[in-house]
Amino acid sequence: MPMPATYQRSSEEWRAFLDDVKQRMDLESNNMAYTAVDAALQVFRRRLTAQQGLDFASILPTVLRAIFVKDWDVSGEPAPFPNRTTLIREVQAIRRHHNLTPDNAIDATAWAIRRCVDTRAFERVLATLPVEAQAYWNVEGDD
Repeated sequence: MPMPATYQRSSEEWRAFLDDVKQRMDLESNNMAYTAVDAALQVFRRRLTAQQGLDFASILPTVLRAIFVKDWDVSGEPAPFPNRTTLIREVQAIRRHHNLTPDNAIDATAWAIRRCVDTRAFERVLATLPVEAQAYWNVEGDD
């Protein structure tokens, strides 16, 4: 079996994703973008079962997949999905003293993820998740 392309191109995929996020969030550094993305992924995964999270992670590019599962404590019950404003504040509260995450962090992360994944696979996985989980990754308007 040949090596999956996402493993061969992981650095290029990550660089393109990070550039999209920085542009979309109007952030200046890779560190700022990483912090925002990591927080958006953590807030989302808190609301999934381990199986749901692994299913979701399986369609992500290599580096995003690794970030998504890093240090994930799957021992507790998934948290409920609150409203969007509460989710945004939760994202902004992660690493609060080193976090300049803008209000559009979830939307920008969703937009950038949708640009770098197989759309059909992404939609197929989302369709298996609760409606609130699907809404988390909904992007209004743009390409």
